[in-house]
Amino acid sequence: MTELQLKVLELLKEDARRDAELIATMVGAPAEDVKEAIAAMEDNHVIVKYATVVNWSKVDDEKVTALIEVQITPERGRGFEGIAERIYLYPEVKSVYLMSGAYDLLVEIEGKNLKEVASFVSNTLSPIDAVLSTKTNFILKKYKQDGIIFEEHEGDHRLMVSP
Repeated sequence: MTELQLKVLELLKEDARRDAELIATMVGAPAEDVKEAIAAMEDNHVIVKYATVVNWSKVDDEKVTALIEVQITPERGRGFEGIAERIYLYPEVKSVYLMSGAYDLLVEIEGKNLKEVASFVSNTLSPIDAVLSTKTNFILKKYKQDGIIFEEHEGDHRLMVSP
């Protein structure tokens, strides 16, 4: 990965709507080089998708998001890959992470209500042979996601401590 590509990635991560000409100006490179860098990263699946971060609490669309801690038995020869793939192919599943610690996978799912999420866990996820246990945590409120703070906040009002 070139230095130009890294700079372009950082700028696109901050705002995916920036065009190649603006990025070129910001990094001090020719626009054609920036376009080529973006195209190469798209072709190599470094850039997988351009997405919008939405503060769903501001939208009248009731959704429930849950983070499910899943303990599994790895498959011989494939480890965690096969089970993770089986889980992430369900449309309710938004993210799957391999974790270190008390559980193996962290699965983020989204449903219309608590009952729909509970049904997915009990009828779809838990019956998978390799799944040993699940622990469901419901997200009550998002304060920050992908480095973006959702709520307006006041400045720092802590008192200065001096020796």
